[in-house]
Amino acid sequence: MVVAFISSACSVTPERPVIKDSGGAYYQDDGPPLTVETDLKDVNDAVPRPEPRARIGNAPYTVFGKRYYPTQSADGHREIGEASWYGKKFHGRATSSGEIYDMYKMTAAHKTLPLPTYVRVRRLDTDASVVVRVNDRGPFLKGRIIDLSYVAARKIGLIERGTAKVEVTSISITNRQSIASNSGVFLEAARFRLPENAENLSTQLRKLNIGSVDIFAENIGELVYYRVRVGPIPKDQELNDYIFKIRSVSGRLPKMY
Repeated sequence: MVVAFISSACSVTPERPVIKDSGGAYYQDDGPPLTVETDLKDVNDAVPRPEPRARIGNAPYTVFGKRYYPTQSADGHREIGEASWYGKKFHGRATSSGEIYDMYKMTAAHKTLPLPTYVRVRRLDTDASVVVRVNDRGPFLKGRIIDLSYVAARKIGLIERGTAKVEVTSISITNRQSIASNSGVFLEAARFRLPENAENLSTQLRKLNIGSVDIFAENIGELVYYRVRVGPIPKDQELNDYIFKIRSVSGRLPKMY
């Protein structure tokens, strides 16, 4: 899958080729393994557990000229669309989160959910479902909302058919925020309706050398806001220095969380 680098200003070029959508799941040089090495009865659903956000893969990125803004939270996420899968071509390669893709593990790729996120994927025609851990970006073919690992696709009967209409529902993990807070403090520099305004501010903030600056998309009702976040700021650092620098650029007092 596509590796989304940590800088929000970079563009991401997909490794796999673009082909016409023929209804199949995988790309022309991808597919299932030559021999099946895993018995389905030995593969359990992914078990949701508290995890810190991945160090890479959560920044905005560009694929095929389109800009994607990963969300800051998966809470309440639900969508319906086409699921597909990816297999041996990407087995052993790095995912967008920096982890190694293992087609025999219960994982998935999504364009904007935070990495990692746990979701339940349910086929609408058979009601078969799996719980997977999202640790990668994709799919980028029109109409597809999630790419399952080979073994996850097998468990819901997706291999032969290639694609199926599914419901994707996030699984909330209540203490994820407490994990993130242990590593330091985050400051929200500003929130915008237009992504280009968020990009402009983040560019200015990076010139101050104040650490990681990221943009996150947040859905509030039917509106999408783009939040510019600085951090985590180590607890041994003088917080007021960061607040002063951010305010000097944004013109407003940053929000701490």
